[in-house]
Amino acid sequence: MTVNPLAPGWLAHPDDANALADAVWPRHSERTAEGVVALAGAAATELAREFGTPLYVVDEADARERAAEVKAAFDRAFEGVGSRAHVYYAGKAFLSIAVARWVTAAGLNIDVCSGGELAVALAAGVDPARLGFHGNNKSLAEIDRGVEVGVGAIVLDSVVEIERVARAAERHDRVQAVRLRINSGVHASTHEFLATAHEDQKFGVPLAEVPEIVALIRSHPSLRFLGLHSHIGSQIFESDGFAEAARRLLAVHAELLAGGEVPELNLGGGFGIAYTGADEVTPIATIAWELARVVAEECASLGIPVPEVAVEPGRVIIGPSTVTLYEVGTVKDVTVSVAGSAATAVRKYVSVDGGMSDNIRAALYQADYSVRIVNRVSDAAPALVRIAGKHCESGDIVVRADYLPGDVEPGDLVAVPATGAYCWSLANNYNHLGRPAVVAVRDGIARVIVRRETEDDLLARDMGALELGAKVISDLRRDASADDRPGHRNGDK
Repeated sequence: MTVNPLAPGWLAHPDDANALADAVWPRHSERTAEGVVALAGAAATELAREFGTPLYVVDEADARERAAEVKAAFDRAFEGVGSRAHVYYAGKAFLSIAVARWVTAAGLNIDVCSGGELAVALAAGVDPARLGFHGNNKSLAEIDRGVEVGVGAIVLDSVVEIERVARAAERHDRVQAVRLRINSGVHASTHEFLATAHEDQKFGVPLAEVPEIVALIRSHPSLRFLGLHSHIGSQIFESDGFAEAARRLLAVHAELLAGGEVPELNLGGGFGIAYTGADEVTPIATIAWELARVVAEECASLGIPVPEVAVEPGRVIIGPSTVTLYEVGTVKDVTVSVAGSAATAVRKYVSVDGGMSDNIRAALYQADYSVRIVNRVSDAAPALVRIAGKHCESGDIVVRADYLPGDVEPGDLVAVPATGAYCWSLANNYNHLGRPAVVAVRDGIARVIVRRETEDDLLARDMGALELGAKVISDLRRDASADDRPGHRNGDK
């Protein structure tokens, strides 16, 4: 076995570059005896043939199962300490009418952070009382719409929003429930825990200012204060950060009880998922029990009742349930200098028919992904590959480093797993590529839940195209009028 010196330290050289890592791929994925990968019972090759590539493929049963499991885990944990939990699905991860119906059927609420996300949730028939409305700069129109339809809670992100929400509630003769987002000074990442006095970020208000701000909220009869809200990061594998944030918030929560009810504490979320075989994920049940324990112990220490707790698990529901299919277009070997030596090594660039327009996370966050050939198996030796997109950008990389069989070639179908969260949501039309379709598969049956964008869609908002269309119609009408003149009928021209 020869390890490519260009490979990152975390990437293990595989014994079998055809194998699918269970933690990374949707639960109902398998490689068939013919060598083709089946996703929820549907062959990847058939999905690509019928729906084209790039293509997001969602294992519907997997997504539904994960939603139900997260809900059950937090229900059990907080019932065990005499409270209850409210679990919110992150609409920003990926939201469609179908997905909104799946997660609410599993008992989850939904977080939205824009008027568009609110519109999708309402179109799905979601009870507005099960919606939380986030955002650091919600427009007046968005606030008014949220209050009008009766969203369950609006998260206040600044003092400015207090008056805005209060006025909207007065206009609609409602008492609007609100949470206050706190900058707790705690930031958690996958492998480290940092606690600082202040964070330089756009979200939330400092803990020290909370009593004064809550007093202002309570001064408005049209507002009902639910409690504090915290969000310490994203793609988090450990519970330490959540525990520290809970302790800090509960100290202020206890102080606020002297001035009125504080029925809830929102601890946010952002729990991590496996994007590669190197990612070690903490089970959701473990996180739930640890948070329940910390909250109960801290409340006992403070001598206060355990509040109801809200959590926002983020990508853990939809992220692992989805893969993106691509067709390989070109393959080239690039000789690269090895850092710190005079040696060189080869990196194989495999270019596909998508890229940063359907998964921009590698470019934005240097996110790591995995890849496999899904139309066949090969006994060729593993080669270090970089999956590149087709855009005119050197940073257009989908998979920074993984191993594929060295005979990967144009026409192969490859799949990148764990693309359910923040890939379609961040999709764009760079280089005028249309966004891919999203297909849900269950028991071998596939259906489109978001259709592919076409060139006609891209042109539809271009006023030049509309003006051209109007000119064509005008010319046709003029020609039709000319045909109706004497001597120009019945083909006599």
